[in-house]
Parts: sequence; C-alpha cells; structure tokens
Amino acid sequence: MHNKYSVINTPVHNVDGIAKVTGRATYTFDVQLPGMLYGKILRSPHPHAKILNIDATEALKLPGVKAVVSGKDTLGIKQGIWRRYKELCDEQVLPMDKVRYIGEPVAAVAAVTEEIAEQALDLIEVEYEVLDAVYEPFDAIKKGAPEVHEGIERNLNVTRHIEWGDVDEAFDDADYIREDWFKCGGQHHMCMETRACVSSYTPEKRLTVYASTQAPYYTQGLLAGVLGMREGDIRVIAPYVGGGFGGKFELDGAMFCSAVLSMKLFRPVKIVFTREEDLIASKRRTPMFYYVRTGVKKDGTFCARESRVFTNGGAYTGMGATALYLTGFFHSFPYKWRGYRYDGYRVYTNTMPSTSMRGFGAPQAMFCSEQQIDWIAADLGLDPIEVRRKNGHTPGYEVPGQAFIGSCGLDQSLDKIEEWIKSRGKLPANRAIGISAAGFMSGGIFNWFDTPYSFSSAVVTINEDGTVELHVGCQDIGQGSNTTMAIICAETLGVKVEDVKVHSGDTDHCPADLGAWGSRQTLMAGNATKMAAAEAKRQLLEFATAKMGPNIVYDLDIKDRWVHLVSRPEKGLDYTQVVKEALRGKEGQRIMGRGFYTPHRKGMISPAYSYMVQAVEAEIDEETGKIGVVNCVTAHDCGQPINPIGLIGQLEGAASMAVGYGYLEYMPFEDGKMMNPNLVDYKVIRAPEMPECEVIEIDTFEPEGPYGAKEAGEGLTNPTAAALGNAIFHATGLQMKECPILPEAVLNAFKEKREKEQEKKNA
Repeated sequence: MHNKYSVINTPVHNVDGIAKVTGRATYTFDVQLPGMLYGKILRSPHPHAKILNIDATEALKLPGVKAVVSGKDTLGIKQGIWRRYKELCDEQVLPMDKVRYIGEPVAAVAAVTEEIAEQALDLIEVEYEVLDAVYEPFDAIKKGAPEVHEGIERNLNVTRHIEWGDVDEAFDDADYIREDWFKCGGQHHMCMETRACVSSYTPEKRLTVYASTQAPYYTQGLLAGVLGMREGDIRVIAPYVGGGFGGKFELDGAMFCSAVLSMKLFRPVKIVFTREEDLIASKRRTPMFYYVRTGVKKDGTFCARESRVFTNGGAYTGMGATALYLTGFFHSFPYKWRGYRYDGYRVYTNTMPSTSMRGFGAPQAMFCSEQQIDWIAADLGLDPIEVRRKNGHTPGYEVPGQAFIGSCGLDQSLDKIEEWIKSRGKLPANRAIGISAAGFMSGGIFNWFDTPYSFSSAVVTINEDGTVELHVGCQDIGQGSNTTMAIICAETLGVKVEDVKVHSGDTDHCPADLGAWGSRQTLMAGNATKMAAAEAKRQLLEFATAKMGPNIVYDLDIKDRWVHLVSRPEKGLDYTQVVKEALRGKEGQRIMGRGFYTPHRKGMISPAYSYMVQAVEAEIDEETGKIGVVNCVTAHDCGQPINPIGLIGQLEGAASMAVGYGYLEYMPFEDGKMMNPNLVDYKVIRAPEMPECEVIEIDTFEPEGPYGAKEAGEGLTNPTAAALGNAIFHATGLQMKECPILPEAVLNAFKEKREKEQEKKNA
C-alpha cells in the first residue's frame, strides 16, 4: 500500500536505541550523587500483626549508620492513587499501627554502604502482636473473619456494578444457557529493572527524586501529599526506565522511604529493591474468581450474560478498584449483548496488594469469556469463528451507557485468522488451534487522580538551525513512546525524525501528563504533540506566506524540510532559512507551539478501542501434561500504524507476557507467604519456549487518534491465555478453568476425563 506520509508508517528505530545497546543509558540504579547514602527496608515477617514497639538503638550504634525511620517519623498520611475518593486512600507506606502482609515496610535505614544498611536491619528490634489473618476472598467475606482494615464490613474493599438491557428477559429468550466458575491467578510484572529511587532533600526545602516510574507527575503529586509539601517543590526525574507494565505508577517503598530518610539527613539516599523484594513487596496482577452465565439462541446469537467476580485485593486498594471495573467492562467485549449484568467484589486479604497490570483486568475476563464461547459453540455444533462474526462489534456501535465504537476491524481480523487456520491443514492428534477475540481501550477518560491538568500536554520549540525541542510529560518505559512522539512531531512539522529531540521524564521541564497506563500515550500524548507541532508550524507558515507574497496560509505546507506551495511543490523555500528569518522577524522570539488533550466522547471508558483476533497452535503431552506453544498469530487493528518496527515489538512482547500468564507464571502462597520469590522458581517464558509470532495488521482509521492511530501493545495481552485454553480444548476435549494452566492441572483433567469415560462404559 502506498504510504501517504513522510515519516508515519515507515520503520524507525527507537530514538534511544543506540544509548541503550551501547550501555550509555542511565537508569535509576546508575544515579550517583555527592554524599549519597544507601537505604534498606526492614519488612514484616507476619501477614497480620500490631506494631507494639520499634527499637533502633543497636542499629544506630553500628558504625556507618546515619538514620533509622519508621512510621512515627512520618506524617502518617494514608495515600492511594484514587485521590478523588479518600476512602480508597488506605495505605501508609510505613505503617504506624499494624502490618497487613508479609513484606510490608516497617522501618528503613540509611548508611554509608549498602552492606552496612543491610546489617543494621538485623539490629532493629520490632515487637509485634500477631493477629489472625485471612488469605482468600471467600474466607475474608465470611461473617466474623479477621478484619484487614478495621470497620470494613466483611473486608469488602470496593464493589462495582454494570448493567444494561433487560437481562432476565433476554435469558428467558435464550435457547441454551451455560454457567461456569473460573479461577485466574496473579502474575508479577517482572520488570528487568526492579523498583529503585534516589531522593535528595536540600536545606532550601526542595526535594529531587530520581525514580523508576511510569508517571513522574503521579509520583510528584503522591509524594507531595504524604510529605506535606507543595507539588512544585518536588522535582521527579525518571531516567531510562527498565519496564513498568502497570506496576510502577503508584508510590512505592523505595520512593517514600528514600525521601523520608533524605529529609531527615539532608543527604541523598538511594534504595534499590533486590529481586526478592520486588517479588514480595510490590503489587501483582489481580487474582480473580469468575462466575459466568451466558444465554444464546440455537443459531449462536448472543442474548444475555451475567457475571460475578470476587478478586483477591490483598492488603491495600492500589489500582485494584479500576481493575475491578475494567474486568467487568471487558468481559462484555468485543460482542453485542441484549442484556448484560456484572457485579464485582474486591476483597481485602492479608496478602501482597493486587493492582493494574498489562491488560488491566481484561486477560482474566477473556480467559473466562472466550473459552466459554468455544464450549457453547461445541455444545451447539456451531463454528466458533462464525459465532464471533455474528455477534461482534462493528463501527458505530454503542455499548449501552459504556462506550462508543468508532473504528473496528474485528470482522477483517476474523477473516484473516480463518484464512491462516485453513492454511495449516490437518494437524497431529495431540495438536490443535484455539482462537480468541479481544478489544482494548486507548486510555481511560476517568480522572480518579483528581488533577486539574490536561490528560496530556506537549510543547514544541523550533531552534534557529531547524532542530526541534519536544517537551512531553508522557513517560517512555521501554515501549517506545519517545520515538512515537518524535515521529508524530516530525510528520506534522514536515521535518525528519532526527531533527526532533524529545525531552520527557522531568517534572521541572515537562508539562504534566497522566503517565504510561491503559495504552493512552499514542492517542492522548500523540494528539497533544500533534497540536503543539501544528501550532509551531502555523507560526512558520504565517511568516513564509508574507515572504512569498499574497498566498494564504493553507496554500503552504512543509514536507521534508521544504516550505512550498501545495499546488506547486517545486516552488518554495528552505525550511532552515525560513526558521532563521522568522526568528529575526519576531525580534528573536522563539517559535513555540503548545498542545494538550483531554478526551470528550460518548461513554465513560475510552476515546477509542483496538480489536484483535489471535490464534494459538499448541501441543499437549498426555503423559506429562506438558504444554508446548507452537505458533501464535494475531490479526490486529490498531488504526493507522505509526511505527511498524515499534508495533511488532510491542505485539510480540505482549504475546510473550500473555503466554507466560497462560501456562507458566504461577505464584503459590502458604499462609500469606510467596513461595517462589526468585527467577529460578518463578517461571517467565524464555527464548526456547517462545513461539513464532506473526502479526497481520488490519488497516482502519480512528477519528479520535492522531493520524488515525489507536492502541497497540497492551491489548494483545488479553486473548492469549484464552486462545491457549481453546487449543487445549480442541486437541483434547479438556475444559481448563484455572489460569495459569499448569501440567498437573492438565494431568488431573485427563484423569477425570478417563474416569468419566470408564463410568459410562460400566453403566
């Protein structure tokens, strides 16, 4: 297809790629400041206990120890990312009264070396009164269960309800109704860079924080709240960030403890989590128990769906309230239902808190929904692809009271996957292909952080040599947003990508932005960047118009550093010369454009939605229960691709994380303690297990997105576990209702299947 753009949809390597591969990229771990001390955190060994006393006398005697802090050294303010709803701000990072999970921070030490700080932890005496604990949601909601937070009846943290249509009437019209229970486990974000922070407080009462964060502005605002400071007196710098996946835009122990220690000592303090700390003392993907009841017609037309979800919220709210809503919202996706009812219950337990993670509740929703759809199709003798085609979203559809669907490439995605499946021909007996459809948002439109700022902002400044400074608040965490913004800016201004220098990750120099979550940056920050670049371009063209004569502004354009008449591209001026003369003509004033984006659209979730259909080819060993993923093919609609290289990288990365969630990444707990907090026993997917991943891009145009672009990269985390489950079903007839699908679960299912077959024979 002919590309009508100069830069967009051309392969562009990441603008920070060379710095990363040559080792010049500076991560928070690399930050060194004069006089810097090293911090370590003492953590609770108990899942639930009152803190009676903390004695740091012996620790402070250790040579090299400079300070020990605990909850009594703080303001005791409860914090949370849902600032608009104070009842959901329930966490003291250094608790004053009691601990609620194993690994919770209790005290922090600053010393001249990391080793001395570690030794000092053993010298701090903490007196606890151990309390009864509760670990699973169905136990926690029982009458008389231990209260994780005092006064919270039956430990119900948050409830959410979604409903449209006459659900009961729609079920009455159904010819067939099926109901199932599912269990979806947690998953760790497993960023290659663990949580890390360097805080430096000065006598001028200014705090500078270097942090591995997905949202510098969130970090600034949250720290201001708990430290009793003005936001403007805190500077957050996010150097290169080694991954986030939804786990790094809340306030963590490294940030808070390093800041409190630095404010006590007026010296920089650095805290870097070990891998074990990162696994036991950060937050995880939300575990869920799912009940699903679905009614359909004989021909496969969907009538109604009802679902109830109980999530293991862990000790604190985090982003769990959002995940609770979004899993119910996406459980209806990507289909049309006459009636839909969802009730979600988030339950406090004495385990590590659960929060957002790539997919934000949708992988759990899809695991349950998409498998049940295949089981229903088999029960009714229907083609699972045709069932999805019959009921799928279409452009212009409105999910009642929830969402308006602008662009939608679901039908085309189904067509392409159907073609691929046919091309595979007959497969061996132990191998089959499963599919799953999904849709995902391009950023949320809800402002639970309660900020007066725009959702995204950008400032473009043109230098006298034609180079461009782009200041954006959106955070690059390895997903390539700086490159995407450079491409959008270059395309709009008519310059080359190498002309654009992107400045991000510094709250002192970049406008506020709500950060990297929910696949919002390409659409939201991209729109802000496009607006800012267009404003700067308008100023340039005003000057060029006056210079070239009576032509009006819209007769001129800039492309490939050439200012020219649209009707006669050969007639024009050198872009760099126009810039210099425009600066002189404006008495040296900088050419500067500002842009912003705050969404306004029907519905309450997102401005736009991506769509995809994935096919997973898997083989199953009946003797061992071992699963092998052979192929993973996705037809994907992201609107107008901005950077094909970045798109493929994001989709392959999502597939690897989602395959791991489907059958590898297991988080076992005993009495609230995680039993595999290391990279030996916690199994992430490795290169030998990674399947071939093919991406078939579906061309659509999203009116709300910059140049027609929308989400790509997070949404593909959603269908994979379900597609894997469907592959197992079609290969073996087994219906796997627990994720991850472990070999022992497969063996148990085979055993149960054989026993039932034997019972039938005996009967």
